[in-house]
Amino acid sequence: MDWKSHRIEAVLAQALVEDQAVSDATTSVTIDPNLRATASIIAKQDLVVAGLGAIPRFLEIFAHLDPRPTAHTRYEVISHNEIFDGVRVQRGQVLAVIRHNARVLLSCERVILNLLQHLSGIATLTRQYVDAIQGTKSRILDTRKTVPGLRALEKYAVLCGGGTNHRLDLASGVLIKNNHISLGGGLRTAVKNALEKRQPGNRVQVEVRTQQELEDALEVGAEAILLDNMTPEQIKTAVDRIRKEDRWIPIEASGGIVLENVRAYAEAGPDFISVGALTHSAKAADISMSIVAEKA
Repeated sequence: MDWKSHRIEAVLAQALVEDQAVSDATTSVTIDPNLRATASIIAKQDLVVAGLGAIPRFLEIFAHLDPRPTAHTRYEVISHNEIFDGVRVQRGQVLAVIRHNARVLLSCERVILNLLQHLSGIATLTRQYVDAIQGTKSRILDTRKTVPGLRALEKYAVLCGGGTNHRLDLASGVLIKNNHISLGGGLRTAVKNALEKRQPGNRVQVEVRTQQELEDALEVGAEAILLDNMTPEQIKTAVDRIRKEDRWIPIEASGGIVLENVRAYAEAGPDFISVGALTHSAKAADISMSIVAEKA
């Protein structure tokens, strides 16, 4: 993750602006402006880490937003060499230590924790899915079911959890779904038009829900197949049929897949299993920040 990219910087800056961090009414009237402190970020549960690189960026952006001298004092972010994004940690482990002006730490505390908890929650859930299908040939994919504005960060968290990114956005590939088929003159017509008009490098993937739709998609030259809302048994039948083609066709399974049944779907043989829950339903990881004053 390029934490200094304009796109990511805009997201982090908006989080600070949204929280009015530079106008912290409580901190400004209770804390000595010259007090320095040490903040320890602690895992309160077993989790997979994601988002550590955002910590120094938040502090740097805060200094840019706040003209007061205290915001520009020296700071230090320290983490153990064995703790970085994508690593499993146990409850009680310290993820990072920040030494900075106490006012800055207090004013940035919530936004730092919010992002770390959210991204680590996604990474942790993703790793659970990845572990559940270990030993099969399937890979876990994310989807575009992300919080508006946070997609790049959420998809990064999926990578930290061992998952694989699907399309980043609508420009990243052709995926003909049910509504495209309904409005585009039917499956055969929609696929034919896509194959003729697609941009170079865009593979044409088609979502199918029945055996007949699968046969139609294969006959008109679909280059990848998404098997939607099928049972593991139906997936297995479809996979066996697709593998009889004389060309390699990537197969994705999606719809109704949860931790309890994901292995059954993986054992049915698809190349990929997409799970919207990775980003739209991941529970925030339990992470806290303990701040203590530094001795003079």
